[in-house]
Amino acid sequence: MIKKIFFSACFCISVGLGGTAWAQASAFDLQGHRGARGLAPENTMVAFERALAIGVTTLELDVGVSADGVVVISHDPTLNPDLARNAQGQWLRQLAAADDKAFKGPAINSLTFAQLQSYDVGRINPASRYATTFATQTPVDGLRMPSLAALFERVKALKADKVRFNIETKLTPSRPDETLEPRPFVRALLGVVAKHGMQNRVAIQSFDWRSLAVVAELAPQIPRVYLSAQRPTFDTISDGTWTVGRKLSEHKNMPALVAYFSKGQAGATWSPNAADLSLALTREAQALGLLVVPWTVNDPALMAQLMDWGVNGIITDYPNVLRDLLVRRGVAVAAPVQLN
Repeated sequence: MIKKIFFSACFCISVGLGGTAWAQASAFDLQGHRGARGLAPENTMVAFERALAIGVTTLELDVGVSADGVVVISHDPTLNPDLARNAQGQWLRQLAAADDKAFKGPAINSLTFAQLQSYDVGRINPASRYATTFATQTPVDGLRMPSLAALFERVKALKADKVRFNIETKLTPSRPDETLEPRPFVRALLGVVAKHGMQNRVAIQSFDWRSLAVVAELAPQIPRVYLSAQRPTFDTISDGTWTVGRKLSEHKNMPALVAYFSKGQAGATWSPNAADLSLALTREAQALGLLVVPWTVNDPALMAQLMDWGVNGIITDYPNVLRDLLVRRGVAVAAPVQLN
């Protein structure tokens, strides 16, 4: 029964998308989170190449905009103090007062692209808790924050013509000074996508649904991915702050809220924290025409459970683990890309 629902939902959405690469025949969307964060420094060219060599359907990544208008790949709106090292080899965390737990690096939008390039982002600070979380990550000293344009060009050079991109706009409604406003932010992103001819290979995701409303207005053909979190320490749904003033309490449940915003767009996706998902919600979302792609799933047992529920894809830090599971289950996977 679950398999029947899953493949039916995929077929209907693929037809609606026409011949775009986002609707390619792959039965399952294997997304490498920040490239392959569990294996290589996140959101770097090395991480994306590692994911391509493993064989992923989609490269998941995050973007910001520098002071001089360059769209760069970075998870945080500010330089992560446990990832960024200055020219003297010091992690920015080492420059903070010992008791300053809230210390952050400078905002991405306060630095030019050239200034951002002065920071090494190839190794996690070993003294941080973050480093223990990703103990299997192989550091690569000397890596720099890439631009989105550079990633597109690298993928073209590798002839990875089928891989897709799930690009998150990193905006936070409560901290507007750290980023551009949603409209200029999205305009900058769409400009790079159009310049490199990637309109049919890109989806744009965000927890801040204001930016998705701008995407719907300026590029309605690009699939939108509605990220959500309903955790005690990170709730983007309940009070309307992240969801353009719309509250979850005004709708039956999360699938209904996402469907309200997606307005029936073919390829629209609900991407919840995996802990917020259930079999019933998966089925209801797909019945409403939504794809369901939870984040960020690293436990093989949970991957298997989600696949049993019929999710359309999974975002993971370990695309090698998920790919192995897919192969064992006989699910079609993308071909590995030969690096050169």
